Amino acid sequence: MTLTLSTATRSAAAVAVLGEIDGGSAAATLQIRSGSRPAGPGTTATGDLLLEFTLADPSFTESGGVLTLDATPALAAEGLDDGTATWFRILDSDDVAIIDGKVSVSGGGGDIIISTTTVSVGLDVEITAGTITMPAGTAD
Repeated sequence: MTLTLSTATRSAAAVAVLGEIDGGSAAATLQIRSGSRPAGPGTTATGDLLLEFTLADPSFTESGGVLTLDATPALAAEGLDDGTATWFRILDSDDVAIIDGKVSVSGGGGDIIISTTTVSVGLDVEITAGTITMPAGTAD
């Protein structure tokens, strides 16, 4: 990336993304899936649907271009299928896909952090943290 964005521009981008996530009359959902992540939210979801969380409304707070998931109290869901959680998709209340990202356990470098990536039917899994960071870019 060759662009460098100001903090105000990063914040505006984050607020715009948040507006898309929280658009509609109800709360957004976050799906956690197995397998390889597709090219983007405009493509059909791949992998098995392992978990589905209903987010708070508003779902994130914004500061300096970083969206932080409102996970207080902790968001929990019961496993819908067996598999290894690898990626997530956030959908607005009209089921329009807004953003895809990586899921991991603590220290795994994911955008959404869950208590375990090994999901089984009926197993309770919690989201322990989540952030979506707008790119800042670097100067050459």
